[in-house]
Amino acid sequence: MKPSDTETGGTVVLASGNAGKLRELQDVLAPLGWALQSQADFDTPEAAETGLSFVENALIKARAAAHHTGLAAIADDSGLEVDHLSGAPGINSARYSGGDDDANNAKLLSSLGSLPLNQRSARFQCVLVYMRHWHDPTPLVCQGSWEGYILTEPRGENGFGYDPLFYIPSLECTSAELKPELKSEISHRAQASRRLLEALQCLPG
Repeated sequence: MKPSDTETGGTVVLASGNAGKLRELQDVLAPLGWALQSQADFDTPEAAETGLSFVENALIKARAAAHHTGLAAIADDSGLEVDHLSGAPGINSARYSGGDDDANNAKLLSSLGSLPLNQRSARFQCVLVYMRHWHDPTPLVCQGSWEGYILTEPRGENGFGYDPLFYIPSLECTSAELKPELKSEISHRAQASRRLLEALQCLPG
């Protein structure tokens, strides 16, 4: 059953209080005719991200938001994987250093030292989950990956997090040097969002 046909009247909760993420997903999922609202509108407490993978944490957040609100829910979990660091910072990307974005970037640069670029391969990962209700046994799980390399110093003023260090060879620039419109078309979150829309449109009516 499509979300717009559910007894919730088409209202779906996003398991995040991030206004930018809400706008982005509202735009992508507009063809479904949803009323997508932030969990902050329902005073939903932040879920403890106790999973060991992006998928587990996205499921935890979606389930918690659905349980608190009684609505269908969408959640994402995303981060940076660096091959030389065995996938770190991974699910701890936002908490890597215990500090802010600058501290996280500094720790990443220190961890990679003077390795040449060809040994600094990395990717951004995003997992999006849709749950019809908090005990949904078959949630939709969609993933997007964005391949690149970690530079030895930051470049660019756009974006956030690790964007100034994440270099895309095919575009010869970092994520932080991209125009926001282009990033919103090719990023890991953009890929996962499009796959989620396609999956939702294929649900039986």
